[in-house]
Amino acid sequence: MSNVRCAVIGVGRLGIVHAKNVATKVKGAEIVAVVASREESAKRAAAELGVNRWTNNPQEVFEDPTIDAVIIVTPTKTHADLIIRAAKSKKHIFVDKPITETLEEATEVIEEVKRNGVFCQVGFMRRFDPAYAGAKRRIEQGDIGQPLYFKGVSRDPGSPPESYIKTSGGIFLDLNIHEYDIARFLMGDEVKSVKSFGEVLAHPFMKKYGDVDQSVTVLTFRNGTTAHIEGSRNSTFGYDIRGEVVGTEGSIQIGSLQHHNNILLKNNNSYHDNIPDFITKFEDAFLEEVAHFIECIQNNVKPLVDEIDGKRSLEVAVAATESFKKKEVVYL
Repeated sequence: MSNVRCAVIGVGRLGIVHAKNVATKVKGAEIVAVVASREESAKRAAAELGVNRWTNNPQEVFEDPTIDAVIIVTPTKTHADLIIRAAKSKKHIFVDKPITETLEEATEVIEEVKRNGVFCQVGFMRRFDPAYAGAKRRIEQGDIGQPLYFKGVSRDPGSPPESYIKTSGGIFLDLNIHEYDIARFLMGDEVKSVKSFGEVLAHPFMKKYGDVDQSVTVLTFRNGTTAHIEGSRNSTFGYDIRGEVVGTEGSIQIGSLQHHNNILLKNNNSYHDNIPDFITKFEDAFLEEVAHFIECIQNNVKPLVDEIDGKRSLEVAVAATESFKKKEVVYL
């Protein structure tokens, strides 16, 4: 079987991570083209990846019949257009979360993906993280009985810059959507209602964009189980991502703030270094999710987290944003 030939669209930090994984660590795949909006960025990324071909025009990639798949890591507002164009060109698609900016766009994307018979995988990498994936296996084999409750914590080490926040879609869409998706995944059910809360406590500039830096979301699932999600931009002590699923016969605690497996004991105190950022935390997960994408193409198998999951988790994020603004429960 020949290599799956991929192009990466978007060469920010995460785009480069995905591209390097495909180029150097995933068997049966290669990066053959780089697309970026700025010429200097495209040239630099192509050189870093050892790729001869770069462009500022994604249509060049879509029209190339030798390219099998695209990896889209661009601003959310561009996702719908790029996915639709890729699907019409019969390219398989890996797209960073969220799948689109609006539910209407998500519906259009789903129809186009189906119409053209291509795969679309959404970048909810937590499903591929060893800790979360291991928890899912234990839940499925009945180790904690029936899941009753999920607690998720997403604490970013400070806020992104104002230029990012003003177009991010807000904390519920940009940050918490990862927790909404993993809650659906681990609890094995769909969300029925959402109630969310938020405040600006450390970054006053967020107020003019209607965003917050500290949030809580309460989810109720169709079967009556619940979840509490904390989303924060105020973790001065490191990148803190943890979870817990409580069941009828036990509980699974997921993740840790500790980075390396070393603890310093000194002067009646103990110390360890904390995980600094999301690239470090999910290094293995980022590799596993693109490897899964390539395997799905090679074996003609639908991805574990597809465009339908993308829309369903987006529905929760949209409902959470609406709940925050209206200060009321929103039903899906």
